[in-house]
This record gives sequence, C-alpha cells and structure tokens, in this order.
Amino acid sequence: MADVETAIRVEGVYKDFVLPHERVNSIKSAFMHTLSRSRGSSKETQHALKNVSFDIKKGEFFGIVGRNGSGKSTLLKILAGIYQPTHGRIVTSGKIVPFIELGVGFNGELSGRENVYLNGAIFGFTKREIDSMYEDIVSFAELERFMDQKLKNYSSGMQVRLAFSMATRSKADILLIDEVLAVGDADFQRKCYEYFNQLKKTHQTVVFVSHDMDAVERYCDRGLLLEKSKIMMLGNIHKVASSYNHLFIEQRTEEQGENQNGQRWGDGWLRIAHITVNVSSDVVTITEKVKATRDVNSPTAGIRIRSSSGQPITGTSSELEQVAIPDLKSGESLIIEWRMPNIFSDGNYSIDPAIAHNGGAVVSDWWDEATSFIVKKERTLPYPVDPKFELRINKP
Repeated sequence: MADVETAIRVEGVYKDFVLPHERVNSIKSAFMHTLSRSRGSSKETQHALKNVSFDIKKGEFFGIVGRNGSGKSTLLKILAGIYQPTHGRIVTSGKIVPFIELGVGFNGELSGRENVYLNGAIFGFTKREIDSMYEDIVSFAELERFMDQKLKNYSSGMQVRLAFSMATRSKADILLIDEVLAVGDADFQRKCYEYFNQLKKTHQTVVFVSHDMDAVERYCDRGLLLEKSKIMMLGNIHKVASSYNHLFIEQRTEEQGENQNGQRWGDGWLRIAHITVNVSSDVVTITEKVKATRDVNSPTAGIRIRSSSGQPITGTSSELEQVAIPDLKSGESLIIEWRMPNIFSDGNYSIDPAIAHNGGAVVSDWWDEATSFIVKKERTLPYPVDPKFELRINKP
C-alpha cells in the first residue's frame, strides 16, 4: 500500500502481449485456426515492460522518456488503468485523469458545442458548471468559429485541442499527460505551457511523457528513461534527459558510420577542432576553431552552458545573435568566439558546443561536455548566477 506521501507506486510490473502469426480472414480459416491452436499454433510474445518499479510523490512533476517502442505508452496506459499488468502491481492514491487517447467519448455526428456538454457530463460536470466554463474551453482550444460544425469535419489537431481544453477542466489528483503539445500553433502551445506552470505552482501531481527534452527539463522534478522495456535511468531529470539524448547520438552515429564516442555526433562536414575557455573576473570567453571537411553553406553555431548537476543555465546561437557565418569550402577553417559577462556563481560549469549547416537543418558536430571551466569568487551564493546587484534604500 502506498504511504500518505506517495501518489503512485509501481512494483515489479511486467506487460506481455501475445502476437499470433496466423491471419484469419474467413469463417473457414477461423475454424481451421481454432483447430490449429489446439495443436500448438505459432505465437510470439512481445515483452513491452520488464520489471519496472518506481514511486511518484504527491505534488511531483514526473517525466517518462524513451525512444519509440521503449514501453512509454504501455506504461502510461497501465497507470491509467487501460491495460492491466501481466505481473506486478500499481498502487495509486487519488483520482487519475489521463490526457491520453484524447477525444474518447466524442461523437463525430455531433457539433463541437454538443460534444463539450457530452464530454463534460462524462467528467462529472453539471450543465450549469459547463455553461460557466464553456467560453473558456472554446477560447483555449481556439475554435470559436467552428463550434457549431460537426466534429467529424474537424481536423485531428482541432479535435485534440478541444479534448485537451476539456481535460484541463477536469477535477483530478493525478494527471497523466502524453505528448499533446505537438498540435496547434505557437499560441496554443504557449497556453499549454502556461497551464503546466499553473500545475507546478499548485503542486499538482503530474506524469508527463514527451520527446521534447526542453519541456521535460523545464517542468519535471524527477524522471525515468525507458529503453528496451526496462528502466535505464531513474532520478535527476537533467541526467535522464542527457541519457535520452545520448541514445539518439549513438543511433545516429551508427547510421552515419562514425566512430565517435557517445557524447559527440553529427555528419562531420564541419568539425570543432578545439575549444578553449578564458575566465576573468568580468568576462567569460569561449573560443572554437571549426574546420570544414566538405563544402558547406549557411553554417550555424550554438552553445549551451550547464551547471555541475547537468542543469542548463544559459545558451545561444548565431541565429539568435543575428550573426551570419560565411559558407566554407572543404579544408577552410574559422574561429568562433563567444563572450559574455561573468555572472556565474562559484562552481564548475560544462560547455556543449554545436555546429550545423544548411541553415541549421543538418547537425555536423554536437559535442556534449566538450570542455569545462571553474569560477571562483569571493562570495558564494546558492544560485547558479551572480549578477551585480544595485541596492538602494530611501526613507519615504
């Protein structure tokens, strides 16, 4: 049984799916298939989850990440009660509302307006309650002009936006959110992030599944990485996200036939030959030498700085700084210099540089923890940055 501080406890969960190899497409074949099963038909067992165990505390924003086929969706559906585990158990404390399979319960023959009232009733709202929140639901979904059209005429993105807007009004102790931010324009995604900020402020228990590591690191307190149906890493969200990125680094390195270590990847058309850091009391200067191994056009460069715990602190790119990098011929080199005020607190910091071409569309060299630097200051703060504050005190 979960303790009073635990929202979800997952204990030794396995999930298997049995996949028969016979294809049944007629009454005769169905009959023959039934007979063949008694003689031992050909089956394959897919092990979707293997011995998965973890706890989620109440008020925690918990991330679940992993590549396609790793078991994320299966795990989320088990948490939601859609699937039952083959072995093991799930103990939950409180009402769960899943933001997965959004739109279940919608009727394509009814209008958007009618579906709001239908879905609201499924969530347990009275007509008066739905009346009071109707305008907000429609506004959030950005569907004001379409609510009297039949839902079957909506695009899939429009349906998901309406379903997500409805789900945000639900009364729940635990929310399960699965990759819903891929729909809608930038304004809709901004509203989704504002909703996430609200969940963080109110200490709502959230399980968040996403491929967007920026969002995962921004919102999640802890997380786990699934790989090949097992937990590969559990705990610090920045380390989990970094390990997830490295899985793709290894995958793309194999696909490209590169012999690079797990912290560096790219097509190699541009290479960071070396990188140095100079730290003074006022300025941090990072200098890179980049060499082209092939003719490239529209190069772009980026850089990220992380704390000793792996948390991203700051970063920028040549695009953000609006500085154009010239095209390079094979064998040509250039020097990239980044300068910034030394507002860092006392501590150790790592640098992740990257260089790309074709306007940033193709990564040539992404190098995690290419180098590091140490900052030592007279005063020590419990924060990653130490800007020069100006304090003024006046009597009224």
